[in-house]
Amino acid sequence: MSSSFGTVLKLQLFGESHGPAVGMCLDGFPAGFRPDLTALQAFLDRRAPGRSALTSARREADRPEFLSGLADGLTCGAPLTAVLPNGDAHPADYAGLEDTPRPSHADYPAAVKYHGAQAASGGGHFSGRLTAPLCVAGGLCLQLLAAQGVEIFAHIAQIGSIPDRAFDPLTPERPGSGLPVLDAAAGEAMRAEIAAAAAAGDSVGGVVECAVTGLPAGVGAPMFGGLENRLAQALRKERPAVKGVEFGSGFAGAALRGSENNDPYYMKNGAVRTRTNHAGGILGGLSTGMPIVFRAAFKPTPSIALPQQTVRLSDGAPVTLELRGRRHDPCIVPRAVPCVEAAAALAVLDAALEARIWKL
Repeated sequence: MSSSFGTVLKLQLFGESHGPAVGMCLDGFPAGFRPDLTALQAFLDRRAPGRSALTSARREADRPEFLSGLADGLTCGAPLTAVLPNGDAHPADYAGLEDTPRPSHADYPAAVKYHGAQAASGGGHFSGRLTAPLCVAGGLCLQLLAAQGVEIFAHIAQIGSIPDRAFDPLTPERPGSGLPVLDAAAGEAMRAEIAAAAAAGDSVGGVVECAVTGLPAGVGAPMFGGLENRLAQALRKERPAVKGVEFGSGFAGAALRGSENNDPYYMKNGAVRTRTNHAGGILGGLSTGMPIVFRAAFKPTPSIALPQQTVRLSDGAPVTLELRGRRHDPCIVPRAVPCVEAAAALAVLDAALEARIWKL
């Protein structure tokens, strides 16, 4: 399986949703940095399940146990390795799914690729559970970037058909605490939408919008090593549920003329800036020095309580599938916000280390 990411900063994820543990190994992280492990735990708690009525009832402490990479509280240059035990795994809830793939999960293509040998419980290695160790790695990267003046933050841009106010692309602001939205009224409507989907035994998707501020111009690479490419790849590593990514004006920009979509340059305090930011802070795969703004679309959670049609792989017979346990998020978007921030931090720090813009 392709479970690694990065060029200079290399991340490897391991584990399965209902196995003994999940974890990560992060190689290339600069030595001599003192991470705030209390702040890291607070970041992980934003992603952890079982913290509100809007999320899965699965309860996981998600307290990382570092096996290497820290000495006397400092990163020592060795690979940072951490494990998170799975304390609330229920593999019996998934008995029989090897032969009856769940609609819109990776069950069927995984069974074909791995000849039925894949870990099927809860999606195994394809599960969103792997975002827990990703957030450990990304949380460390967020702290190191913040020490260099680079901030990364995200909000829920949309749940179902209910939108939040969009970031100002020139001066994005952090969302408030609690449900990460910019408009409190929109947040209440989103809560109601998620609750309605859950009550119906169904689920709902949404969009997360993320901003990166403080990154100097010129970070990235042309063609395949561009910042958009790295961010999009990290987001797909972060969540198989991400089905679309757009930067700046994105698809809406296709309806504009060049005179409307171009970002005019001007000088401000001796620095080149743009008066608009339709490019989303990236041109030619390189950062422009303006805020990087992108959005990621998440499909509705495929695990729902309603009966669904599938087939029995062993004989091709039609089957009506009803999932056991029902410990699934009616909407993954609220817990995906820190995951998007973590994925962005990994991609940005990897590109910054490659560009050697700081003495680390």
